[in-house]
Amino acid sequence: QVQLEESGGGLVQPGGSLRLSCAASRFALDYYAISWFRQAPGKEREGVSCITGSPATTSYADAVKGRFTISRDNRRNTISLQMNSLKPEDTAVYYCATSVGCSEVVLRQSLFNYWGQGTQVTVSS
Repeated sequence: QVQLEESGGGLVQPGGSLRLSCAASRFALDYYAISWFRQAPGKEREGVSCITGSPATTSYADAVKGRFTISRDNRRNTISLQMNSLKPEDTAVYYCATSVGCSEVVLRQSLFNYWGQGTQVTVSS
């Protein structure tokens, strides 16, 4: 059974940074495309970024390009999302998920399979 666990969320001021982490149990992340998506109250799920297995390729939603960076650490079996220059509109619960490949289409159409419980990110002064 796929199990994913997100961590690293919190409260940060606008312009600040956070680093989210996604850890997997019982399977090696290296063999899967992994996505981060977010969902704010009253809003639809929004794909943020994704990364393929090795050799890794990445994709980002337009809203986060140039601010967020996704990476994988195969030794630790984790996927990270470095978020810089955070804005209030980035406030949401963030989830990592296995996904059907990695592309802008995957992110736009939310083609995700399994995800964890999420971690709250709040950007506020």
